[in-house]
Amino acid sequence: MDVTVYHNPQCGTSRNTLALIRHSGIEPTVIEYLKTPPSRDELAQMIRDAGLSVREAIRAKGTTYEDLGLNDASVTDAQLLDTMLEHPILINRPFVVTPLGTRLARPSEAVLDILPANAVDRAFVKEDGEKVLDEEGRRLV
Repeated sequence: MDVTVYHNPQCGTSRNTLALIRHSGIEPTVIEYLKTPPSRDELAQMIRDAGLSVREAIRAKGTTYEDLGLNDASVTDAQLLDTMLEHPILINRPFVVTPLGTRLARPSEAVLDILPANAVDRAFVKEDGEKVLDEEGRRLV
């Protein structure tokens, strides 16, 4: 299965998402979006495909979101997209794209919705110790 994850290795949610994908037996294409951001069209398409608004796809926490005035409701989606590409840290993460759909995997277990059914048949625990899948691969959260 062709899976692409827009990853930030410094983010625990992104690391857990990547681990869940690999736990399912899939080796995804990993794009460190801070180094290699998507194109404007790719970003807009991922946001649309994930069923999000541009505002829902922007990361405010721990970024220059407020300093740049992006919390102003008059800032348009086009302006937000341009700013996200200029400052990729503003792109919320991780976005995951598979043939079964696109998700902003927050929480990380949201990625399971776009992986093949029954792809995982064993337990999975996040790096913080939270149990996500039981011994038979069934979701616990």
